[in-house]
Amino acid sequence: MNVRLRKIVKSFFLTLFLTLISIGAYAQFEAAQFEKVSNDNRGNFKRLTQNISLTGQGLYEDTKLDDKQTNEIRARLQAEFGAPTQTLKDLLNQPNFRPGKAIQFEYWFMVNDSIPLIVLDWNGPFGSGLTYGGASKYIDLMPQIKREFVQKLLAVEDFGEYEDYFYSPEKEQWYSVSYKDGKFKNTEIDSPEGMSIDYNN
Repeated sequence: MNVRLRKIVKSFFLTLFLTLISIGAYAQFEAAQFEKVSNDNRGNFKRLTQNISLTGQGLYEDTKLDDKQTNEIRARLQAEFGAPTQTLKDLLNQPNFRPGKAIQFEYWFMVNDSIPLIVLDWNGPFGSGLTYGGASKYIDLMPQIKREFVQKLLAVEDFGEYEDYFYSPEKEQWYSVSYKDGKFKNTEIDSPEGMSIDYNN
């Protein structure tokens, strides 16, 4: 076998190998598995993803979930995945905490054991839909991941009860946000109990 022919054969098998790897990567998303990161496992998740760029690309497509109030989506998330990975309550009294920049809740996931996905509110109970962030190297898979994620939440029939805090910088007002006994409530409060914040920070 001459040198040119060997190069052609090597190139063919390399292309075939890379194609099979690509097919395998996409095949695993015939049914995406969403593993929520627990509150206690946040540190490990951060270490695993510290060198991974998160982006909203591939996650912008509108869905039926985007038109629903975020407080309802939060109840659907609670029913499907349990408590959030992180809420505003977890950030209270932390150094340099600024309530106006804090979110109400965040859910962190590992999709099929390897792809990080984060969903969070963008305006507490006064907004609709969610904000999504996924691993940039898997942009091509993100539309499918979002579709499957949304399908899971839309299939929820019995909402989960919850209670969170939210701070509105526009109104300079704290809220207790909850779903209990079949009712959504946004109750104005002075501030979360035991909280100490330097608002000038």
